[in-house]
Amino acid sequence: MQASIPPSASERVPAGALRDRLPLTSRIFLALGSLGMAAAVVLGALGTHVLGARLAAPALAIYEIALHYQVIHSLGLLAVGLVTPRLSSRGYIRWAGWLMTAGIVVFCGSLYGLSLTGWPVLGTVTPLGGTAFILAWLLLALAVVKS
Repeated sequence: MQASIPPSASERVPAGALRDRLPLTSRIFLALGSLGMAAAVVLGALGTHVLGARLAAPALAIYEIALHYQVIHSLGLLAVGLVTPRLSSRGYIRWAGWLMTAGIVVFCGSLYGLSLTGWPVLGTVTPLGGTAFILAWLLLALAVVKS
């Protein structure tokens, strides 16, 4: 019996089919989540192989907190991208995705900056990013309940 050869990816999924099935909002958040995860891998490797020996323990701990939250919320962006087509409350889900994105930039960015520079003023904006994260998760829950 001869084994069948699976079709190539181009034969299984016609060009543009993903664009036709997923709304733009979904594709945006899937892309942002994927880029956030790729950046987290790079930043994790940088932290382990370069900064681990150069930063003091408290600064490295701050860096690791930023990395941890970046991973969680990049996965959150992937979840937002995946559920967007299935929920009728797209306004809430869109806001949830943008607030998660803002939280990554503000919360994680300020902590990365604080850990690398020691400038305490950067820590003053961190709670704004944390608030964006909280609101994002609450809006995601609201989107699910309202759909």
